[in-house]
This record gives sequence, structure tokens and C-alpha cells, in this order.
Amino acid sequence: MDSKELAQYIETTDSIAKPWLLVQLRLKKLQEKQNTISSATYEQELADIYQDLMNLGEWWQGIEEEVF
Repeated sequence: MDSKELAQYIETTDSIAKPWLLVQLRLKKLQEKQNTISSATYEQELADIYQDLMNLGEWWQGIEEEVF
């Protein structure tokens, strides 16, 4: 699945409020442009995505049935 397909899935399933899917989309887009950016830029963008993922924390607690 490429970033366009993933974005379509997110839109079709009305999942824009699901932050873990947005992180996946950002990772996919970064992967797709990896060959066109410097390694320093890639590492910085990856670190930014990682930090955003860590900031999500344990968001699923109490709503496991709903989100999984």
C-alpha cells in the first residue's frame, strides 16, 4: 500500500481522528521520498515522527474494544 492508498483508506473509513494511522501515513510518505532527500534530513524527519508517536502515549487505554 502506498501513501495515496493509505490516505484514501483513512479518508474512506473516516479515520482522520486516529493518530496512529496518521503516523503510518507520515512514515510511508517519508519512505517514498527517502531516495530524494539527504540522510540528515531523513533522520531528522524520522526522529520527528518517532517523537510524535511517543507523545501519543497509551491513548488506547479504556477504549480497546473501540479501536482494536
